Amino acid sequence: MGILSNLTDEIKNAMRAKDSLRLEALRAIKSGILLSQTAPSGTKELNDDESIKLLQRLVKQRKESAAIYREQDRADLAEPEEAQAEVITEFLPAQLSEKEVEKIISEIITKTKADNMKDMGRVMGMASGQLAGRAEGKLIANLVKQKLGV
Repeated sequence: MGILSNLTDEIKNAMRAKDSLRLEALRAIKSGILLSQTAPSGTKELNDDESIKLLQRLVKQRKESAAIYREQDRADLAEPEEAQAEVITEFLPAQLSEKEVEKIISEIITKTKADNMKDMGRVMGMASGQLAGRAEGKLIANLVKQKLGV
């Protein structure tokens, strides 16, 4: 739980500052951790990879909710979701730029000698493993499709 080691301190600081939005996001992280630990297949302690996946899932949920609220012209509900996504993103490793992701994907395609869409699964598997937590899956998929010619 290395990347989430200071979560309790962050929650305390948000309480002291009376920052309810940040506090809600931090509590969502803590809740996600507790749920994964108490699940039948869960482990007592989350490693960094599991923590990153959890955080990415929470960010994705917030962004999807915000997008739905925006479609329904409910900015009052979308803005807190987006703010929570930003707070949760603070715990993720630094995100790579699109150019950096594109370079890594090009290297993977060259290494695997992929040349058409049939190879997309193999390239995506390697790219997802290499870029875990440092790039969104949607961006990776779009770049792989673009490089393999769809």
